[in-house]
Amino acid sequence: MVVTEGQQVGGIRSFLPAVEGMRACAAMGVVVTHVAFQTGHSTGADGRLFGRFDLAVAVFFALSGFLLWRGHAAAARGLAPRPRTGHYLRSRAIRIMPAYVVAVVVILTLLPDSDHASPTVWLANLTLTQIYVPLTLTGGLTQMWSLSVEVGFYLALPVLAFLARRLPTAARVPAIASMAVLSFAWAWVSVFLLDSRTWNNPLDWPPAFFSWFAAGMLLAEWVHSGVGFPHRLARRRVPMAVIAVAAYLVAASPLAGPAGLAVGSPAQFAVKTAMGALVAFALVAPLVLDRADTAHRLLGSTTMVTLGRWSYGLFIWHLAALDMVFPVLGVFAFTGRMPSVLVLTLIFGWAIAAVSYGLVESPCREALRRWEKRHQPMAEPAVTDAEADSIAP
Repeated sequence: MVVTEGQQVGGIRSFLPAVEGMRACAAMGVVVTHVAFQTGHSTGADGRLFGRFDLAVAVFFALSGFLLWRGHAAAARGLAPRPRTGHYLRSRAIRIMPAYVVAVVVILTLLPDSDHASPTVWLANLTLTQIYVPLTLTGGLTQMWSLSVEVGFYLALPVLAFLARRLPTAARVPAIASMAVLSFAWAWVSVFLLDSRTWNNPLDWPPAFFSWFAAGMLLAEWVHSGVGFPHRLARRRVPMAVIAVAAYLVAASPLAGPAGLAVGSPAQFAVKTAMGALVAFALVAPLVLDRADTAHRLLGSTTMVTLGRWSYGLFIWHLAALDMVFPVLGVFAFTGRMPSVLVLTLIFGWAIAAVSYGLVESPCREALRRWEKRHQPMAEPAVTDAEADSIAP
């Protein structure tokens, strides 16, 4: 189907301010769940509600799925050139690795909980393979499991795009949706792998979370399709908010497992993962499937866009910032004072993130652009400039 000018949606734009704002919200959601746990809010009703802020990771994964797949969705319909694999891999590496390596080196060297890390811990964390190597998720860096999952998706995406090119355009959405549903079975597959001592929990591996990426990939397909039911649903903000809240509450209930960090049954894990996909879809769809001229005043504001650009730094540094907050306040972990700990963690975290963006992330990306301009002056421009900003903790 050819998309006419009147049917165009906001998600076709190269840069989406509201998506940047949503990225900032998701980053703060990750901080909330970790602060809640570290201040003792890990049981009871409040523990369940605060603990399920970890579904912010689903939002990040959906954002990456959308931003990194929409170039392939456009190319499949003849609307844009096919994204270049070389550029894609270089931009992914430069987007995450420089700031990440700086954080790992500083945290493993200076943080008291991590300053006696073994060579195995160093190697696993520097190579983002800690979800596969036992006992390598260490203090100040435990949140990086999701970045390791993200890297798995980055590496798989060119293969998925190659396979999708073999499908008729009309079959792409059913294929992605089917893979998302099949990924729920990983909760049961992992049972057969958990007895091994040669790797970490398989429930932390990329297949377990494909549905979260698929939520964004489906949105990328619909962005370049004619206006239909998904678009009409996404433009009804109250029903989408109800879907997000309902899915969140189910994820926070015993149906999705115990409170805290304990792992539930395979069925409970599948429920939690499915609800995460619904939450992510309901939050991101209104931003990308709405009409192109729709304003998102809060998420698209200058402040939220700026925080969105800094959000990767907040993610990689917030546990280190949290470790600094306890002595500043003169309190111990797991002894309460969540509001003050949260506020101070966000202040410290955003400050470090701004420095990381200004001194590491932005200069490295500019260096890559200059390098590509020198070495590939005649190459097609990137399909979406926003790909350079896509990152999901």
